[in-house]
Amino acid sequence: MGNRDTRVRGIAARAGGWSARHRWAAVGIWVLFVVLAMGLGSAAGTVELKDSDQLSGETGRAAAIAEEAGIDEPAGETVLVQGKDAGVKATSTEFRAAVDAVMKAVEGTGKVTNVTSPYDTDTISKDGRSALVQFDMRGEAETAGERVEPVLKAVEGVQKDHGSVLIEEIGGASMNKTFDDAFGNDFKQAEYSAVPVALGILLVAFGALVAALVPVLLAITAIVATMGLMMLVSHIQPMDDTSSSVMLLVGLAVGVDYCLFYLRREREERAAGRDPETALRIAAATSGRAIIVSGVTVCVAMAGMLFTGIATFKAMGLASLMVVAVAMVGSVTVLPAVLSLLGTRVEKGRIPFLHPDKRRKSNGGSNNGTSGNGRSGDNGSRFWTSVLRVVLAKPAISLVVAAGALLAIAAPALGMKTQNLTLDQEFGDSLPIVATYERVNEAFPGGSDPAEVVVKAADINSAEVKSAIADFREQAVSSGASRGPVEVTVHDSQNVAFVYVPLVGGSNLDKAEKSLEIIRDEVRPATFGKVDGVEAPVTGQVAGSKDFNDQLVSAVAPVFAFVVVFAFLLMLLSFRSLTIAITSIVLNLLSVGAAYGILVAVFQHGWGASLVGAEGVGAIITWLPLFLFVILFGLSMDYHVFVVSRIREARMRGLTTRDAIQHGVVTTAGVITSAAVIMVAVFAIFGTLSMQSMKQMGVGLAAAVLIDATIIRGVLLPAVMALLGERNWYFPKWLNRLPDLSHDESPEAAASPPPPAVEGERVRV
Repeated sequence: MGNRDTRVRGIAARAGGWSARHRWAAVGIWVLFVVLAMGLGSAAGTVELKDSDQLSGETGRAAAIAEEAGIDEPAGETVLVQGKDAGVKATSTEFRAAVDAVMKAVEGTGKVTNVTSPYDTDTISKDGRSALVQFDMRGEAETAGERVEPVLKAVEGVQKDHGSVLIEEIGGASMNKTFDDAFGNDFKQAEYSAVPVALGILLVAFGALVAALVPVLLAITAIVATMGLMMLVSHIQPMDDTSSSVMLLVGLAVGVDYCLFYLRREREERAAGRDPETALRIAAATSGRAIIVSGVTVCVAMAGMLFTGIATFKAMGLASLMVVAVAMVGSVTVLPAVLSLLGTRVEKGRIPFLHPDKRRKSNGGSNNGTSGNGRSGDNGSRFWTSVLRVVLAKPAISLVVAAGALLAIAAPALGMKTQNLTLDQEFGDSLPIVATYERVNEAFPGGSDPAEVVVKAADINSAEVKSAIADFREQAVSSGASRGPVEVTVHDSQNVAFVYVPLVGGSNLDKAEKSLEIIRDEVRPATFGKVDGVEAPVTGQVAGSKDFNDQLVSAVAPVFAFVVVFAFLLMLLSFRSLTIAITSIVLNLLSVGAAYGILVAVFQHGWGASLVGAEGVGAIITWLPLFLFVILFGLSMDYHVFVVSRIREARMRGLTTRDAIQHGVVTTAGVITSAAVIMVAVFAIFGTLSMQSMKQMGVGLAAAVLIDATIIRGVLLPAVMALLGERNWYFPKWLNRLPDLSHDESPEAAASPPPPAVEGERVRV
C-alpha cells in the first residue's frame, strides 16, 4: 500500500485530516476563537469571589451577615509597646510617654481612625510589660496596605525617640504591605520563568527553534483563550487569583505535552520514510486519539473539584477543566494545520549539536540512526533499553522492589496532619513582622487572630441582647477559652454586633481550636442561645481553618469516588480491557501516595527539608492533599494513556505482548522524558517561592511527576504488564454492550507491523 493510500479513522483522525486539508481555515478559526474569547471576556469583566462565597459553615454565614448588612470592616492595626527590661512596665513614666507618642504620631498621619489607648481598653499584658495601641485604617480594607506606609514610618519615628521600649506595628494592612514588598513578585517571576524554561527544554528535545516554538505558542494561545472564558464563566461561578495561577500552571503543562506527543509522532513517521501528509495522518490517528483520551480523563479529574462544595476549589476545577479542554481541542485541530503549513520548515532554526540529526551522527552515523520502523537512538534510549531488559527479564522482582520502594516512600503519609499555616509557619523568621506576631501572641494569647462572633438580632440594643453580650464576654473568660479583653463593636442601624475574643492557644492552632470549641459549644449556647431570633456564628482565622478543614475532609470521599470511577470507565472504554483499567488506577494511586509521603516527610517532619530550601513546619497546608490528588491523577493519566496506547497499537500490529511492551515503553521514552522534564521544571519553580505553602505545592507536584515518569512508567507498568501477559487484554463478554471508544488504527499500521523490539534497540529520547 502506498503512502498516499493511507486512510485513518476516528474523531482525532478526521479532525486532523480536515485541518490539514483546510489549513488556513483551521488556523483562522482558532485565531478567531482566541480573539473572541478574550474580547468577550474582557467586555464582560470578572466577578471575584467574595468572602461569603469562599468560606463555608459558620465562617461563611458570618461573612454573609456582614455583607447583607452592608458592613465593611476596616483594616485593624495594632502597635505593640513593650518594655525592653523587666523594670519598664506600663505604669512607668517612659512607657506612658511612648504610648502617648504612638497615638499622637498615628493620628497625625490622617490615615487612621478610632485610635484607642491601652489604658482605656485594658489591653495591657498580665506581667505589665506590654500594651497595645489599636486603631483602624481609613478607606477600604482590601486596599489598606497601599496606604499604611506613612503610619509605619510614623511608628518607626517614635521608636527612635524611645529606646527603653520596643515599638512595633502589626495588622492586616501592615502585613499585606510587608508580604507584597517581600514576595509580591514571586508569583509573577514564577509565571514569567515557566515559559522560557519550557522553551529551553523543548529546544533541547527538538534541536530546532520552530519545532520548539510551536508547542509553546499553542499552549499560550490556549491559556489566553481560557482567560477570556474564565471571565465569562465567572458570572456563574466567581473566580479568584488562585484559579488563574492554577489555570496557567496546568495549561502550560498539558498544552506543551499534547503538542509534544503529536509533533514527536509526526516526526517519527517522517523519519521512517513516510511523506509529510501520511506522517500527519498517522500522527492524527494515534497520538491525536491518545490526546483526546488523556484530555477527557484529565477534565474528569479536574471536575472532581466541583464536588468539594468549596468555591475556591470549584473555581480552580472549572478553570483547569477549561484550559485542558481548550488545549486538547487545539492540539487535534489547529496543530495539524500548522504542521501542514510548515512542512519541512518545522526544522528551521536548527541548533548545532542539539538537533537529532547531529546527535545521530555523533552516536555513530547510520548504524545509530533512524531505522526502517521509524525509531532512532541516543543515550536516553540506551538507558531505557537497559532498564527494560532487566525489568522484562525479572518482572516479579522488579515489581516487588519498585512497589516496595514507593510504598516505603508513601508510608509517612499515614500520619499526615493538615491545617492552615500560621504566619510563623508560612514565612519562618525571614520577616521582622513574624517576630512581632510571635511577641504579640506571647503577651496576649490569641490577640493577633481573635475569634469574631457576628451577632445579628431584630434589635441589637434590646435588654435581652445586651445582657447576652455581657454574659458572653464574662463566660468567654471564665470558661478558660480566653484571657480577654473581649471587645465589642455595635452597629446600631444594622442591628449587628461584632464580638472579638482572643483565644487561649494563640498561634498554636491545636490549642486555639480547643478554645474555639468551648466558645461554640458551651459559651454561645449558654448566652446567645437563650435569646430567640439571635444568630451568632463564630468566624476568624482559627474558625476559618477548622471549618475549611472539616469541609475538605467531608469532600474527600465523593471527590475520590468520582475521579477514580470515571477515570476507570474512560480507560475501560478506551482500551477495551478490564485489566488495563484496573492497573491504571492502582498505579496512579501509588504515584499520588508516594507524593503524599514525600510531602509529609519533608514539610511535616522536616526530613531533608533544607535540601529544597524548606522547613519542617509540622503540618501540610489544608487545601493541598485534595488539590494534589486531583491534579496529579489527571496529569499522571497523560503519560499512562500515551504509553499504553503505543503498547496496544504494537500489540494490534501482531507483536507479542512482551515485545509490544518493549516497543511501547522505549518508543515513548523520549516524549515522556521531555514532557516530564518540562513539568518538573515548571513545578519546581513554584518550589522556589518564599511561602511554605507554595513550596509544598511545587515540591509535591514535581516529585510526583518525576516518580510517575520514571518508576511508574519505566519499571512498574512494564513489570505488571509482563507478568499479566495476554491477560492485559482481558475484556469480559458481558461488557461488549458498552460503547466502543477503542483505538482506531490506520490500515497501513495494521498491515505493516514493525519488527519486534530486540535487545539493544535504540530509540531517540
